[in-house]
Amino acid sequence: MSKYPEFDKYEDLLRERLSKKRFQHSMNVADECFTLAEKYGADKRRCYLAGMLHDIMKEELPERQKQYTADSGLSPDPVEIATKSLWHGVAGAYYVREVLKIDDDEIISAIRYHTVGCARMTLMEKIVYLGDMISAERDYKGVEKMREYCYKDTDLAMSVALIYQINCVCSKCGGLPVSTFEAYNYYLKFNKNKESL
Repeated sequence: MSKYPEFDKYEDLLRERLSKKRFQHSMNVADECFTLAEKYGADKRRCYLAGMLHDIMKEELPERQKQYTADSGLSPDPVEIATKSLWHGVAGAYYVREVLKIDDDEIISAIRYHTVGCARMTLMEKIVYLGDMISAERDYKGVEKMREYCYKDTDLAMSVALIYQINCVCSKCGGLPVSTFEAYNYYLKFNKNKESL
């Protein structure tokens, strides 16, 4: 069960909506967000909830994800609208706001930017972005080093994470939204020794 009894209804919803693997990932991200929030003095309860719900639209029908992205009012840029793998972040933020009626702009924004990032992210937004990258089941090459960065300095960790993510997207000839470029340029100044994975 979730760390907070009032979130059990969301856990049940995720269990219904997601595959077993994606559900476990979502709960792992929630736990990671809780631990990062504890480390950095953020609101543990709200970070945990944002982590739980970040992928709530990930396995929804593509046409519904695309429609929610278009209807969101969250200013998706042309690359986000054209890129199927990016719809779930914007669509998830819309779903949490409009369907679950969670009236918390920071949680909504953390879900909206958890894949693409943006400049000047709030602590919660960074925690959800990074929590998603280092959740317990992640096993990509360099993940242990990434975990070290995340528990050392969130701004440095964001720079390293963005370098990694941009390299992954470019290696597949994928598109990058403007917000990702802005995030990269913004967080680069915190990476004084040009560290990467």
